[in-house]
Amino acid sequence: MQLDKVVNYHKALADPTRIRMLILLSEGELNGQVLAEKLCLSPATITHHAAKLREASLINERRDKNTIYFTLNHYFIKNNAHAAVDLIYKQANSEGGSHLLDDKNKRLMDSVIRNFFTSDGSLKHVPAQLKKKLIVLEHLVSQLEKGKKYTEQELNEFIKKFHGDFATLRREFIMHQFMFRENEIYELNPQEMWARWESLS
Repeated sequence: MQLDKVVNYHKALADPTRIRMLILLSEGELNGQVLAEKLCLSPATITHHAAKLREASLINERRDKNTIYFTLNHYFIKNNAHAAVDLIYKQANSEGGSHLLDDKNKRLMDSVIRNFFTSDGSLKHVPAQLKKKLIVLEHLVSQLEKGKKYTEQELNEFIKKFHGDFATLRREFIMHQFMFRENEIYELNPQEMWARWESLS
């Protein structure tokens, strides 16, 4: 799972009121007024916290006339909880923790870069095969400055130097853990977090 989604999940949980709401909803569907009464809060406060939980996909809502009912999104709660553990231990559980390349992988990387990039460095097209795509993405992000925070516009301008479809490539950087996004600011992840093309067959 993407790092930003794991972070948003835990941000949504980082409030005692929201945790208590989820505990009450674990027993079944409740409306906002009932939650407000049980927690001794105003309906407006419940609405505010419910919006945060809904944005993180932790609860579902349904409206019946003027009343909104809430239920837990069991699937997302459980999967996001496991996702944090999987993300943290992904590197430790992968075969061969070192990012050093053997001769075979080095030849493959050189071949992919030679075949998918022009002599002036432009990307011809994004490979369909995942392993080759990850090599291309790694080649691109390796040219970004470590520790620098990029606005979305700055990242778009960087990508456009190589390929016109900056939206797709920007999304791929996030999906494969090359970069982290928060509040529309992008930053390189440590190399240990990058998707490992070397372990793919």
